[in-house]
Amino acid sequence: MQAEGVTGKGVLGRFLASLVLVYGTFNPEGYSFFHWAINPLVHGDTAASGQAVPVKVLVGLLLIGLWAFFVQTARRSIGWKGALLVLGIIGALIWALIDWRVLNPSSSRVIGHVVLVALAVVLALGMSWSHLSRKLSGQVDTDDIN
Repeated sequence: MQAEGVTGKGVLGRFLASLVLVYGTFNPEGYSFFHWAINPLVHGDTAASGQAVPVKVLVGLLLIGLWAFFVQTARRSIGWKGALLVLGIIGALIWALIDWRVLNPSSSRVIGHVVLVALAVVLALGMSWSHLSRKLSGQVDTDDIN
């Protein structure tokens, strides 16, 4: 039985899943778990914070579980150094886009979206790296179990 190979659709699916996780947790547009569940608590809005508490707790726990899965998978696949390298490459690309006047660095919303997309790229790459590495090098990654 041959292992599933990496496809463009697979990488794109992982990227879209990463975007949903990142943007569902927080985004500059104000439609996220943070704005729905956490922000009312921080600002003392008792009317909004008291609504649907069990659903907010359930969604929060699901998000924590998904974040743990994505981060753990990325850590195992590319490691912290690899994640920092990817962020450095993305940072240099963003710097170039700002230098070329494609991005406006004075807009906090634009910067917020760029940061969120960069985080989603790191998570998606971490989720896809073992597949990509196997496809490019022919080597299989394994986890050591003690």
